[in-house]
Amino acid sequence: MRTFAVALLSLVLFAAPALADQKPDAHKAELDRLFKALQAAPDETAAAMLEGRIRALWVQEGSPAAVLLLGRGEREMHANDGDEAVEDFDAVLALEPDYAEGFNHRAAAKAAIGDYAGAIRDVEETLKRDPRHFPALQGLSRIAEQQGNWRGALEAWQRALDIDPRTPGGMERLETLQKKVDGEAT
Repeated sequence: MRTFAVALLSLVLFAAPALADQKPDAHKAELDRLFKALQAAPDETAAAMLEGRIRALWVQEGSPAAVLLLGRGEREMHANDGDEAVEDFDAVLALEPDYAEGFNHRAAAKAAIGDYAGAIRDVEETLKRDPRHFPALQGLSRIAEQQGNWRGALEAWQRALDIDPRTPGGMERLETLQKKVDGEAT
């Protein structure tokens, strides 16, 4: 019954007019500008504001129905219901098969339920669509760490910091991962 309700809701909302500005060139230009500003952010507070706007733009790339399902999946993740979240993110991707945020959110849900191989595939799909997706790289680093792959965790974290150098706790995590790669106690 729940799947039918999701499908029906998706069909109804999919037909609704787009709520966000759908000018892809303007959207890309704003993202480019924000990423340049993120590189030059003077501190973590300024970077956090830029990160928030980038994340909002990524979410806005989806249709209203996809965004609604994305939010529902996020609520399920916060309620520790990873299986239901994966189902909602599957529905997001059925509606929007090229939606990077759908893949990134599903990667997080799959990692939460221990499906690391599936999570890694979804991170790869996210990065195909947006190579600057620093949260996907951060997630990949955490997955590698959970698997004891310290070198993979370090490399993914470094790539994330190359994009977002003011990540809170970013340098400390980088140092910790480097020590683990070098076999030092942390």
